[in-house]
Amino acid sequence: DRSGVLEADELQRALINGDWSPFSIDTVRLMISMFDVDMSGTIDFNEFVGLWRYIEDWKKCFRTFDKDGSGTIDRSELFNALKAFGFNVSPRVVDSLVKKVDTLGRGDISFDKFIYSCVLVKTLSDNFRKLDTNNDGWIELNYENNLDSIETKRIFGNTPRFMIILK
Repeated sequence: DRSGVLEADELQRALINGDWSPFSIDTVRLMISMFDVDMSGTIDFNEFVGLWRYIEDWKKCFRTFDKDGSGTIDRSELFNALKAFGFNVSPRVVDSLVKKVDTLGRGDISFDKFIYSCVLVKTLSDNFRKLDTNNDGWIELNYENNLDSIETKRIFGNTPRFMIILK
């Protein structure tokens, strides 16, 4: 629209997966929330430069873990990626995560959903660690904690339906 900034729908049209499908709007909104320094809800040129570098770094990572060269990440590849990033997640958590983001029901995820999944696990893990004050891998949630969790979930769109237990 020649405004000099990209809104979510404009950025979505600019970002393409390896199979020519557009990035999901949830992934686009997630990246805007990460790189929108001035909190305008849009991405200006300088913010876009940082975002583009971030995407390029993720491309290298994606290629590393896409062992079969399919252009998608399957459950075992995602499990291995999350393990390599230091997340102690179970295969059940990975299955839940893939079910959440695999909108086509193929059992694998595209590049943008890989970014989304990894950032989601990191964010949930960071939030979990903040609540796990004695570092035993367990947290107690009360009403107030749940309100904080709801706010975190709203950032990512759909409500995650799993819990990550860190040990």
